[in-house]
Amino acid sequence: MRAFGVHTGRKRTAYLNTTAVERPRFIPVPLTTPGMKRIVSTNAAPEAVGAYSQATATDDLVFTAGQIPLTPDGELMADAPIADQTEQALENVAAILAESGAGLDDVLKVTVYLDDIDDFEAMNETYKTFFETEPPARSAVGVDELPKGVGVEIEAIATK
Repeated sequence: MRAFGVHTGRKRTAYLNTTAVERPRFIPVPLTTPGMKRIVSTNAAPEAVGAYSQATATDDLVFTAGQIPLTPDGELMADAPIADQTEQALENVAAILAESGAGLDDVLKVTVYLDDIDDFEAMNETYKTFFETEPPARSAVGVDELPKGVGVEIEAIATK
């Protein structure tokens, strides 16, 4: 055995290093531990195509991936008016939130990406019909390009 000291300010404490190793006991852990991330997936929204999930959640928060105007059946609405694209993207967000146990009333923050910021007013007219009372915080960002040539992509953070 070897002793070594730790200086704690007032006194020196000695600890012994032994060669005997005590094995830790096996403690069963539930499949979902409080605070653990879980994957959210639903057939009521377009499936994730790539290295991402439709959403991830903890006990009290849900983070959706950006949703584009793609129907659950895979129909791309890239040529539709921005109001229709916004409606489909928000319907996708709502479906994913519902699968997680949350709803649009639980949304804390939304980020809207527009490939043409001049579409803001048309997007906003549709957007506000989904959040008529107590709307969440929101950012709207103009970008050069969005996936699959769509005009809008929307992501949300909600509480459960």
